[in-house]
Amino acid sequence: MNSQELDLDSLNNVEGSEFLSTIPIAPEGFKSGFIAIVGRPNVGKSTLMNHLIGQKIAITSPTAQTTRNRLRGILTTPQAQIIFVDTPGIHKPHHELGKVLVQNAKTAIKSVDLVLFVVDSSVDAGTGDRFIFDILKRSSTPVVLGLNKVDLQPSNCQFIDDSYADLIAETNWSTVKFSATNGKGTKQLQQVLIDRLESGPYYYPPDLVTDQPERFIIAELIREQILLHTRQEIPHSVAITIEKIEETPKVTKVNAAINIERSSQKGIIIGKKGAMLKTIGSAARQQIQKLISGKVHLELFVKVEPKWRQSRIRLAEFGYQVEE
Repeated sequence: MNSQELDLDSLNNVEGSEFLSTIPIAPEGFKSGFIAIVGRPNVGKSTLMNHLIGQKIAITSPTAQTTRNRLRGILTTPQAQIIFVDTPGIHKPHHELGKVLVQNAKTAIKSVDLVLFVVDSSVDAGTGDRFIFDILKRSSTPVVLGLNKVDLQPSNCQFIDDSYADLIAETNWSTVKFSATNGKGTKQLQQVLIDRLESGPYYYPPDLVTDQPERFIIAELIREQILLHTRQEIPHSVAITIEKIEETPKVTKVNAAINIERSSQKGIIIGKKGAMLKTIGSAARQQIQKLISGKVHLELFVKVEPKWRQSRIRLAEFGYQVEE
Protein backbone atom coordinates (compact mmCIF):
# COMPACT_ATOMS: atom_id res chain seq x y z
CA MET A 1 0.00 0.00 0.00
CA ASN A 2 1.51 3.35 -0.96
CA SER A 3 1.86 6.44 1.24
CA GLN A 4 -1.51 7.82 0.15
CA GLU A 5 -3.40 4.66 1.08
CA LEU A 6 -2.83 4.32 4.83
CA ASP A 7 -5.77 2.35 6.23
CA LEU A 8 -7.45 1.82 9.58
CA ASP A 9 -5.66 -1.52 10.07
CA SER A 10 -2.39 0.43 9.96
CA LEU A 11 -3.73 3.21 12.18
CA ASN A 12 -4.80 0.74 14.84
CA ASN A 13 -1.22 -0.56 15.09
CA VAL A 14 0.26 2.78 16.14
CA GLU A 15 -0.14 4.71 19.36
CA GLY A 16 -2.92 7.27 19.32
CA SER A 17 -0.47 10.08 20.03
CA GLU A 18 1.71 9.00 17.08
CA PHE A 19 -1.30 9.13 14.75
CA LEU A 20 -2.36 12.51 16.07
CA SER A 21 1.16 13.84 15.46
CA THR A 22 0.62 13.29 11.73
CA ILE A 23 -2.36 15.68 11.76
CA PRO A 24 -1.12 19.27 11.36
CA ILE A 25 -2.59 22.37 12.95
CA ALA A 26 -4.92 24.04 10.47
CA PRO A 27 -3.85 27.55 9.39
CA GLU A 28 -6.11 30.54 9.82
CA GLY A 29 -9.01 30.48 7.36
CA PHE A 30 -8.70 26.74 6.73
CA LYS A 31 -12.03 25.00 6.12
CA SER A 32 -13.16 21.43 6.70
CA GLY A 33 -16.28 19.34 6.89
CA PHE A 34 -18.20 16.24 5.91
CA ILE A 35 -20.16 16.23 2.64
CA ALA A 36 -22.63 13.47 1.76
CA ILE A 37 -22.98 12.66 -1.94
CA VAL A 38 -26.58 11.52 -2.46
CA GLY A 39 -28.78 10.78 -5.45
CA ARG A 40 -30.57 8.06 -7.37
CA PRO A 41 -28.66 4.87 -8.28
CA ASN A 42 -26.32 5.26 -11.25
CA VAL A 43 -26.10 9.05 -11.39
CA GLY A 44 -22.29 8.91 -11.00
CA LYS A 45 -21.75 9.51 -7.29
CA SER A 46 -18.82 7.09 -6.91
CA THR A 47 -17.24 8.18 -10.20
CA LEU A 48 -17.38 11.77 -8.98
CA MET A 49 -15.78 11.00 -5.63
CA ASN A 50 -12.98 9.02 -7.29
CA HIS A 51 -12.35 11.95 -9.65
CA LEU A 52 -12.26 14.56 -6.89
CA ILE A 53 -10.02 12.43 -4.68
CA GLY A 54 -7.77 11.68 -7.66
CA GLN A 55 -7.67 7.99 -6.86
CA LYS A 56 -10.00 5.01 -7.15
CA ILE A 57 -11.41 4.18 -3.73
CA ALA A 58 -15.04 3.50 -4.68
CA ILE A 59 -16.09 0.84 -7.19
CA THR A 60 -18.18 1.76 -10.21
CA SER A 61 -20.24 -0.19 -12.72
CA PRO A 62 -23.28 0.26 -14.99
CA THR A 63 -25.29 -1.81 -12.50
CA ALA A 64 -27.68 0.17 -10.28
CA GLN A 65 -27.01 0.09 -6.52
CA THR A 66 -23.30 -0.64 -6.95
CA THR A 67 -22.47 1.28 -3.76
CA ARG A 68 -23.63 -0.53 -0.63
CA ASN A 69 -21.58 0.92 2.20
CA ARG A 70 -21.09 4.48 3.33
CA LEU A 71 -17.58 5.07 2.03
CA ARG A 72 -15.49 8.06 3.05
CA GLY A 73 -13.07 9.70 0.64
CA ILE A 74 -10.76 12.44 1.90
CA LEU A 75 -9.69 15.40 -0.24
CA THR A 76 -7.11 17.75 1.24
CA THR A 77 -6.16 21.00 -0.51
CA PRO A 78 -4.23 24.06 0.75
CA GLN A 79 -7.63 25.64 1.45
CA ALA A 80 -9.61 22.83 3.01
CA GLN A 81 -10.10 19.20 3.94
CA ILE A 82 -13.31 17.67 2.61
CA ILE A 83 -14.48 14.28 3.82
CA PHE A 84 -16.85 12.98 1.15
CA VAL A 85 -19.39 10.38 2.23
CA ASP A 86 -20.40 8.28 -0.80
CA THR A 87 -23.85 6.86 -0.05
CA PRO A 88 -25.92 4.06 -1.62
CA GLY A 89 -28.38 5.28 -4.24
CA ILE A 90 -31.72 6.17 -2.67
CA HIS A 91 -34.42 3.94 -4.16
CA LYS A 92 -37.55 2.01 -3.23
CA PRO A 93 -36.20 -1.06 -1.42
CA HIS A 94 -37.37 -4.57 -2.33
CA HIS A 95 -35.58 -6.59 0.36
CA GLU A 96 -33.94 -6.19 3.78
CA LEU A 97 -30.58 -5.22 2.25
CA GLY A 98 -32.28 -2.44 0.27
CA LYS A 99 -33.95 -1.14 3.42
CA VAL A 100 -30.59 -1.01 5.22
CA LEU A 101 -28.91 0.81 2.32
CA VAL A 102 -31.62 3.46 2.02
CA GLN A 103 -31.78 3.98 5.78
CA ASN A 104 -28.01 4.46 5.92
CA ALA A 105 -28.16 7.02 3.10
CA LYS A 106 -30.85 8.94 4.99
CA THR A 107 -28.76 8.77 8.18
CA ALA A 108 -25.80 10.24 6.31
CA ILE A 109 -27.88 13.26 5.31
CA LYS A 110 -28.50 14.13 8.96
CA SER A 111 -24.91 13.61 10.11
CA VAL A 112 -22.93 15.80 7.67
CA ASP A 113 -22.21 19.50 7.22
CA LEU A 114 -23.36 19.69 3.61
CA VAL A 115 -25.18 17.51 1.06
CA LEU A 116 -24.21 17.28 -2.61
CA PHE A 117 -27.36 16.13 -4.39
CA VAL A 118 -26.18 14.60 -7.68
CA VAL A 119 -28.61 14.17 -10.58
CA ASP A 120 -28.26 12.88 -14.14
CA SER A 121 -28.54 15.99 -16.29
CA SER A 122 -28.75 14.00 -19.53
CA VAL A 123 -32.42 13.46 -18.65
CA ASP A 124 -35.00 15.72 -17.02
CA ALA A 125 -35.97 15.46 -13.36
CA GLY A 126 -37.92 12.30 -12.58
CA THR A 127 -39.94 10.86 -9.71
CA GLY A 128 -36.80 9.44 -8.09
CA ASP A 129 -35.19 12.89 -8.01
CA ARG A 130 -38.37 14.40 -6.57
CA PHE A 131 -38.47 11.71 -3.88
CA ILE A 132 -34.93 12.58 -2.78
CA PHE A 133 -35.66 16.30 -3.05
CA ASP A 134 -38.55 15.89 -0.59
CA ILE A 135 -36.22 14.13 1.86
CA LEU A 136 -33.58 16.84 1.58
CA LYS A 137 -36.12 19.66 1.81
CA ARG A 138 -37.25 18.33 5.19
CA SER A 139 -33.66 18.21 6.42
CA SER A 140 -31.86 21.15 8.00
CA THR A 141 -28.59 20.23 6.24
CA PRO A 142 -27.53 22.71 3.50
CA VAL A 143 -27.61 21.34 -0.07
CA VAL A 144 -25.75 21.92 -3.34
CA LEU A 145 -27.38 20.51 -6.48
CA GLY A 146 -24.87 18.87 -8.83
CA LEU A 147 -25.96 18.33 -12.44
CA ASN A 148 -23.68 15.49 -13.58
CA LYS A 149 -23.23 14.04 -17.09
CA VAL A 150 -23.25 17.37 -18.93
CA ASP A 151 -21.12 15.60 -21.57
CA LEU A 152 -24.20 13.49 -22.38
CA GLN A 153 -26.71 16.32 -22.58
CA PRO A 154 -28.57 16.69 -25.89
CA SER A 155 -28.11 19.90 -27.87
CA ASN A 156 -31.59 21.12 -26.91
CA CYS A 157 -31.01 20.63 -23.18
CA GLN A 158 -32.71 23.78 -21.85
CA PHE A 159 -35.85 21.83 -20.93
CA ILE A 160 -33.70 19.50 -18.84
CA ASP A 161 -32.00 22.34 -16.97
CA ASP A 162 -35.39 23.99 -16.48
CA SER A 163 -36.84 20.83 -14.92
CA TYR A 164 -34.18 20.89 -12.19
CA ALA A 165 -34.48 24.67 -11.76
CA ASP A 166 -38.22 24.22 -11.23
CA LEU A 167 -37.57 21.38 -8.76
CA ILE A 168 -35.48 23.55 -6.45
CA ALA A 169 -37.18 26.89 -7.21
CA GLU A 170 -38.30 27.44 -3.62
CA THR A 171 -34.86 26.70 -2.11
CA ASN A 172 -31.62 28.67 -1.87
CA TRP A 173 -29.51 25.75 -3.16
CA SER A 174 -26.50 26.46 -5.37
CA THR A 175 -26.36 24.61 -8.70
CA VAL A 176 -23.24 23.40 -10.52
CA LYS A 177 -23.05 21.57 -13.87
CA PHE A 178 -20.18 19.12 -14.41
CA SER A 179 -19.04 15.80 -15.82
CA ALA A 180 -17.48 13.32 -13.41
CA THR A 181 -16.23 11.36 -16.43
CA ASN A 182 -14.21 14.01 -18.24
CA GLY A 183 -13.76 16.45 -15.36
CA LYS A 184 -15.51 19.42 -16.96
CA GLY A 185 -16.83 21.74 -14.24
CA THR A 186 -15.45 19.69 -11.33
CA LYS A 187 -12.96 22.39 -10.28
CA GLN A 188 -15.83 24.86 -10.03
CA LEU A 189 -17.85 22.28 -8.09
CA GLN A 190 -14.96 21.73 -5.68
CA GLN A 191 -14.67 25.47 -5.02
CA VAL A 192 -18.43 25.85 -4.47
CA LEU A 193 -18.30 23.05 -1.89
CA ILE A 194 -15.32 24.59 -0.10
CA ASP A 195 -17.05 27.99 -0.05
CA ARG A 196 -20.06 26.42 1.69
CA LEU A 197 -17.98 24.86 4.50
CA GLU A 198 -17.17 26.50 7.83
CA SER A 199 -13.67 27.05 9.22
CA GLY A 200 -12.40 23.89 10.83
CA PRO A 201 -9.45 21.60 11.66
CA TYR A 202 -7.75 18.77 9.84
CA TYR A 203 -9.68 15.61 10.73
CA TYR A 204 -7.17 13.28 9.06
CA PRO A 205 -3.51 13.39 7.98
CA PRO A 206 -3.24 15.34 4.69
CA ASP A 207 -2.01 12.31 2.69
CA LEU A 208 -4.89 10.01 3.71
CA VAL A 209 -7.48 9.40 0.96
CA THR A 210 -9.90 7.06 2.77
CA ASP A 211 -10.61 5.84 6.27
CA GLN A 212 -11.70 2.40 5.09
CA PRO A 213 -9.48 -0.59 5.88
CA GLU A 214 -7.61 -2.35 3.09
CA ARG A 215 -9.78 -5.48 3.50
CA PHE A 216 -12.92 -3.55 2.68
CA ILE A 217 -11.53 -2.04 -0.51
CA ILE A 218 -10.13 -5.41 -1.67
CA ALA A 219 -13.58 -7.00 -1.21
CA GLU A 220 -15.19 -4.15 -3.15
CA LEU A 221 -12.72 -4.53 -6.03
CA ILE A 222 -13.66 -8.21 -6.31
CA ARG A 223 -17.37 -7.37 -6.24
CA GLU A 224 -16.84 -4.75 -8.94
CA GLN A 225 -15.56 -7.38 -11.37
CA ILE A 226 -18.58 -9.58 -10.68
CA LEU A 227 -20.82 -6.60 -11.45
CA LEU A 228 -18.98 -6.05 -14.72
CA HIS A 229 -18.82 -9.66 -15.93
CA THR A 230 -21.96 -11.51 -14.83
CA ARG A 231 -25.62 -11.56 -15.74
CA GLN A 232 -28.15 -9.10 -14.39
CA GLU A 233 -29.59 -11.44 -11.75
CA ILE A 234 -26.21 -12.12 -10.15
CA PRO A 235 -24.75 -8.77 -8.97
CA HIS A 236 -27.33 -7.89 -6.33
CA SER A 237 -27.12 -11.40 -4.86
CA VAL A 238 -23.38 -11.23 -4.16
CA ALA A 239 -21.48 -10.40 -0.97
CA ILE A 240 -17.71 -10.75 -0.63
CA THR A 241 -15.92 -11.81 2.54
CA ILE A 242 -12.15 -11.70 2.86
CA GLU A 243 -11.23 -14.92 4.65
CA LYS A 244 -7.47 -14.37 4.90
CA ILE A 245 -4.72 -11.93 3.88
CA GLU A 246 -1.14 -13.10 4.24
CA GLU A 247 1.69 -10.72 3.38
CA THR A 248 5.18 -11.95 2.46
CA PRO A 249 8.15 -9.95 1.13
CA LYS A 250 7.37 -11.06 -2.44
CA VAL A 251 3.59 -11.44 -2.64
CA THR A 252 0.32 -10.70 -0.82
CA LYS A 253 -1.94 -13.77 -0.67
CA VAL A 254 -5.68 -13.08 -0.51
CA ASN A 255 -8.39 -15.72 0.07
CA ALA A 256 -11.92 -14.46 -0.55
CA ALA A 257 -15.39 -16.00 -0.58
CA ILE A 258 -18.05 -15.01 -3.09
CA ASN A 259 -21.36 -15.49 -1.29
CA ILE A 260 -24.44 -15.96 -3.46
CA GLU A 261 -28.07 -16.85 -2.68
CA ARG A 262 -28.91 -19.78 -4.98
CA SER A 263 -27.12 -22.90 -6.16
CA SER A 264 -28.00 -22.05 -9.77
CA GLN A 265 -25.96 -18.85 -9.43
CA LYS A 266 -22.88 -20.80 -8.42
CA GLY A 267 -22.55 -22.27 -11.90
CA ILE A 268 -22.81 -18.82 -13.48
CA ILE A 269 -20.10 -17.39 -11.24
CA ILE A 270 -17.76 -20.33 -11.84
CA GLY A 271 -18.55 -20.67 -15.55
CA LYS A 272 -17.67 -23.46 -17.96
CA LYS A 273 -14.52 -25.21 -16.70
CA GLY A 274 -14.05 -22.34 -14.23
CA ALA A 275 -13.64 -19.75 -17.00
CA MET A 276 -15.81 -17.03 -15.44
CA LEU A 277 -14.21 -17.34 -12.00
CA LYS A 278 -10.77 -17.08 -13.62
CA THR A 279 -11.84 -13.97 -15.53
CA ILE A 280 -13.21 -12.33 -12.38
CA GLY A 281 -10.14 -13.32 -10.39
CA SER A 282 -7.65 -12.08 -12.98
CA ALA A 283 -9.36 -8.70 -13.38
CA ALA A 284 -9.76 -8.25 -9.61
CA ARG A 285 -6.13 -9.20 -8.99
CA GLN A 286 -4.95 -6.48 -11.37
CA GLN A 287 -7.01 -3.86 -9.52
CA ILE A 288 -5.81 -5.07 -6.09
CA GLN A 289 -2.19 -4.90 -7.25
CA LYS A 290 -2.72 -1.22 -8.08
CA LEU A 291 -4.12 -0.70 -4.59
CA ILE A 292 -1.26 -2.29 -2.68
CA SER A 293 1.51 -1.56 -5.22
CA GLY A 294 2.77 -5.13 -5.19
CA LYS A 295 2.24 -8.66 -6.49
CA VAL A 296 -0.98 -10.40 -5.44
CA HIS A 297 -2.03 -14.05 -5.39
CA LEU A 298 -5.84 -14.15 -5.26
CA GLU A 299 -7.85 -17.28 -4.50
CA LEU A 300 -11.64 -17.12 -4.89
CA PHE A 301 -14.23 -19.68 -3.89
CA VAL A 302 -18.02 -19.61 -4.08
CA LYS A 303 -20.42 -20.23 -1.18
CA VAL A 304 -24.22 -20.50 -1.24
CA GLU A 305 -25.92 -18.50 1.53
CA PRO A 306 -29.70 -18.79 0.88
CA LYS A 307 -31.69 -15.55 1.22
CA TRP A 308 -28.83 -13.68 2.90
CA ARG A 309 -30.26 -10.32 1.75
CA GLN A 310 -33.40 -10.98 3.82
CA SER A 311 -31.54 -11.88 7.03
CA ARG A 312 -30.44 -9.14 9.42
CA ILE A 313 -27.97 -11.60 10.97
CA ARG A 314 -26.36 -12.46 7.62
CA LEU A 315 -26.36 -8.78 6.59
CA ALA A 316 -24.46 -7.90 9.76
CA GLU A 317 -21.97 -10.72 9.15
CA PHE A 318 -21.32 -9.35 5.68
CA GLY A 319 -20.88 -5.80 6.97
CA TYR A 320 -24.30 -4.33 6.11
CA GLN A 321 -25.76 -2.83 9.27
CA VAL A 322 -28.10 0.05 9.96
CA GLU A 323 -25.89 2.96 10.97
CA GLU A 324 -26.82 5.24 13.83
